Amino acid sequence: MWQWLMFSKHLQELNFEQLGEAVAELGFDGVDLTVRPNGHIEPDQATQKLPHAVATLQRFRLSVPMITTHFTDPNEPFVKEVFTVATDCGVQFIKLGYWRYSTFGTLRALMDEVRRSLDGFAQLAERYGICVAVHTHSGAYLTASPFVLAELLRPFDAQRVAAYADAGHLAVEGGLMGWQQGLEWLGEKVRVVGCKDFAWVNEQGSWRVKVVPVGDGIVQWRAFFRCLHQMGFDGLISVHSEYAGWNAQRVIAQTRNDLQRLKAWAMEGQNTSDR
Repeated sequence: MWQWLMFSKHLQELNFEQLGEAVAELGFDGVDLTVRPNGHIEPDQATQKLPHAVATLQRFRLSVPMITTHFTDPNEPFVKEVFTVATDCGVQFIKLGYWRYSTFGTLRALMDEVRRSLDGFAQLAERYGICVAVHTHSGAYLTASPFVLAELLRPFDAQRVAAYADAGHLAVEGGLMGWQQGLEWLGEKVRVVGCKDFAWVNEQGSWRVKVVPVGDGIVQWRAFFRCLHQMGFDGLISVHSEYAGWNAQRVIAQTRNDLQRLKAWAMEGQNTSDR
């Protein structure tokens, strides 16, 4: 049974009660809450604020099965405090931060470094009975490639260290079919999925990607959901309404349309895979 979550990043002008009211009215099952610098909750305030946030959202019949953090080193400040309070609040997944990759020739050394960090996070995840998720993110990041991510995750139990496959970022890096091969290669490691859409735009002679409403960009949504069903995916789907510069009300209005389309394509993908 998939759980549909609203990623709280672009609703941070709302307090927890306003967030709960808006997200529940949209038809989500829960919230993917930012617990990171400049997030809904600062890491050093998680012990006090996360229980309050979870209790408030539960009043709107919303769960918080996942939080998004910036952590990349298991020994950095507030990691244990966040893991402790997350477990106490019933959070099941903690999304980690990002490792930068920008210099050719450094890939293998960076992968070795990240494996050591993931080993530390795996030990924490086992101790606290939680799962850490590593996000596929396009651009100058180590996990831009799902094949690199699969290699990083290979030694770990997916119950403790999992892949967070983002449809938009996979499409940006994966072109026509690379995203599909990457998703298949990650396979059972995928326990969380992110949904947003991108378009390539040319501005003053330079190409870049821009978040656009789902269905208006490059993600092959029907094929993506069909693959998830074929894989037997049964986890969290976090909808990323990352419309930069928009106020909360505009984000909410667009997300209403986005979620309806995503759910329709997900159902269509299920029916197709069952044939």
